[in-house]
Amino acid sequence: MISRAFGAALLATGTASLLWPSALSAQGATADLTAVPAISKSYKPKTTPWGDPDLRGTWPIDYLSGLTLQRDVKYGDRVFMTNEEFAAKQKQQDALRARYENDTADGKIGRGHWDEAGEATRRTSLLVSPANGLLPAKTEEGKRLSALMRSSWRRGQAYNLPTDFDSWDRCITRGLPASMLPMHYNNGIRVYQSPGLVAIELEMIHETRIIPTDGRQSTPRQISNWMGQSRGHWENGNTLVVETTNFRPGPSATNTVTVGSPPENDTPVSEQARLVEWFTMTGPDTVAYKMTWTDSVIFTKPWTVQFDWRRNNDYGMFEYACHEGNVQVRNYITASRAQRGQDRERE
Repeated sequence: MISRAFGAALLATGTASLLWPSALSAQGATADLTAVPAISKSYKPKTTPWGDPDLRGTWPIDYLSGLTLQRDVKYGDRVFMTNEEFAAKQKQQDALRARYENDTADGKIGRGHWDEAGEATRRTSLLVSPANGLLPAKTEEGKRLSALMRSSWRRGQAYNLPTDFDSWDRCITRGLPASMLPMHYNNGIRVYQSPGLVAIELEMIHETRIIPTDGRQSTPRQISNWMGQSRGHWENGNTLVVETTNFRPGPSATNTVTVGSPPENDTPVSEQARLVEWFTMTGPDTVAYKMTWTDSVIFTKPWTVQFDWRRNNDYGMFEYACHEGNVQVRNYITASRAQRGQDRERE
């Protein structure tokens, strides 16, 4: 069983609700490992000078970079790992974190310097709904649109034009909801507030989401963009609720840099997509983040992700320069054309 000391430490950080069942951490008793703990809404955060809950600060989710979006089928409907499974996961993450020192000792800069290995958690997936922790099946239209998508991550694809690359390849956007999920690197999230407005700065692709909270309505659906159009409001004195609509199809809703995502960046987004997010402050330095993605054109049912944020105002947000000199797309195209030319000569 998990020790009382470890359970107390989790409770002290305010993260026990989503990382490990509170009953087990607090009492050392058997817990239902399939249950998603309810998010506590009892904490009352300090307020801004204009009276809104104060969510300002830096909330990197780098510690979750090793947590998969979808659940390994071996876990079934379990949201949490057993002690034995968690010990194996810790060993795996420790080995990944050691790659940085190993690269340095070998005098090279490899994946150890590129990927940020997060902490091991007892969670089996970011997805909490559907219960099996897997993305729902696509509709027939979703499958058709997926097959039309182009990306450098699509296996066996040739390159002739910039449109053969997705918006992430071209350093334009990672889109939503993908931009709010942990990834291999650039996991910084910073929140700013002013009266009637919340801004969420993302380290990856250097985007900033602008979220009015002054009650204004969304514009007509014909006015759209790749990150959608967000409108927010405050509930219970501790929760920011954001609804985003008006999506322009283009980016993949999932991104391969989030572990356990579909590997080819081919999850379409339709104009009917809707994202609802809840940012609930559960302590002075913790936020429970929950999102539900509904796109009935693409998926047969909605899906929900839930995880914790931790405040770290010492985290440095760096420029996302992407591919320096903007030569990668051109190089892919010229290399692809050259390879096809060589193939024709051999025929």
